[in-house]
Amino acid sequence: MQLKYSYYWFKESITPDICQKIIDIGTAKIKQEKEKGLTVDAYTFGDEQKGAKPNAHPKGESTTQELLQKGIEYHYVRDSEVTWLNDQWLYDLFHPYIHSANASAGWNWQWDYSESFQFTVYNPGGFYSWHKDGGSDHFATYKRYIHGITPIPMKDNGKFPDGYLTDPNLIGKVRKISMTCNLNFPGDYEGGNLKFDFGHHSDTRFHECEEIRPQGSVIVFPSFVDHCVTPVTKGTRYSLVLWTCGDPFK
Repeated sequence: MQLKYSYYWFKESITPDICQKIIDIGTAKIKQEKEKGLTVDAYTFGDEQKGAKPNAHPKGESTTQELLQKGIEYHYVRDSEVTWLNDQWLYDLFHPYIHSANASAGWNWQWDYSESFQFTVYNPGGFYSWHKDGGSDHFATYKRYIHGITPIPMKDNGKFPDGYLTDPNLIGKVRKISMTCNLNFPGDYEGGNLKFDFGHHSDTRFHECEEIRPQGSVIVFPSFVDHCVTPVTKGTRYSLVLWTCGDPFK
């Protein structure tokens, strides 16, 4: 799909006070979940995250082919801590940016539901290697999981099989538009850049989004675009992520 705008961004749109409020809420919830013995490790389709692959090599922003050329086959693709937020005021705050970007970028894609917000903490060494948030076609639709009927067991960690869930608002829908808000000052951490891969035919295939490092900056992009978060080399990066969903592209 050829797009005039591969992403749309809003510089320093969320005030420092609100950013800190989100950080405080998110970090407090992660602390509470840890105290309850719950895991806060981020996970991926296929369980390719750090916690599921002990003694593996961090993939970072390398491609699988680059690692294979170095003789590295056993690797993990994600290392961060996450929790989930559903406060209505967050949807009221961020939905207008998604609507604005969707119109201003000329996408005008149908969407009618948002998932929970993902509050993410990238500690030193943390990263999320190359991935898409969603396929956006009919093969990528969320499927209903029915206990005792769906012929795929729950995962050992209690999570649904990849692509399955029980939220009736998401059944048959796909992720179409992704949003990320950078919550802390750029000087609070080093590395940790959002980076896009626009493909072989793009004039500028790889792009690190330095423009969204200022605190409170919001970026909106198609969920089918390849992207990664480069390894954090110093400090801690906090971000808030949201996916809006709708009918598959036709």
